[in-house]
Amino acid sequence: MNVLNWLVRAKRWAQNPPSEGQVKLVFGVVAICLALAGYEYLFGWPEWLTPDRLSAKP
Repeated sequence: MNVLNWLVRAKRWAQNPPSEGQVKLVFGVVAICLALAGYEYLFGWPEWLTPDRLSAKP
């Protein structure tokens, strides 16, 4: 997207801001994603979630 499209989008958001519930929802989803990423960074990826490769011809 070019700069003009971003400015038009920002103008629309300034005129019609999202509701408080939508803002809380977005921040909640972002917080959950950051918590999962932090957990994975601290403790690593669980072995039981790692898929096993199957051979082409069993």
